[in-house]
Amino acid sequence: MNRLAFLAARVLRNETALQSLSTPQPQVLSALKGKRVALIGNARALAETRDGPEIDAADLVIRINRAPMPDPASHGTRCDWLALAVRLGEEDRARLNPDRILWMSPKRKRLDWRTAHSPGFYLHPLGDYHALAQKLGAPPTTGAMMIDLIARSDMAQLDLYGFDFFASLSLSGRRTADQVPHDFSSEADWVNQLILADRRISLH
Repeated sequence: MNRLAFLAARVLRNETALQSLSTPQPQVLSALKGKRVALIGNARALAETRDGPEIDAADLVIRINRAPMPDPASHGTRCDWLALAVRLGEEDRARLNPDRILWMSPKRKRLDWRTAHSPGFYLHPLGDYHALAQKLGAPPTTGAMMIDLIARSDMAQLDLYGFDFFASLSLSGRRTADQVPHDFSSEADWVNQLILADRRISLH
């Protein structure tokens, strides 16, 4: 797809055309098979930990949005996959240098040409987004969508770091819980239920 066709598909919300750029979901899930996955949220509280070495020891490290990493001791250094719902600046793109970008936002107009044509690019289906939103009663966070996706795979283990459901706010912004459209209480309950049902998943 050339740049003009991409821009047209984005403006006209031609989901079929945009999905043609994506790695198929079964292939993404297959890449997780047997892996110990670390999914890193952006809670400020993570900066107070020494979880960095544990994070970097995972088979696959997945980070979210601009993925601030203030200290390797708390956050580690690796970024194998990057789950995005915001536009990524050139400085952050170079700093994170992920092997795969996963566009999780239903807002396709924010999707840029470079991201959509990056190696291994994945576009999260709108149906999956809406199904999770209905379950949570609110638009899901990027982290919740990734947990939902990873949990459907045959991964060996999923370790969640930097997830406190906005109790300590986010390292990537200054907004408070009432300034974002998510229901963090609902997400916390959902994740806790998932952990009880799936022993592969742990919250650190």
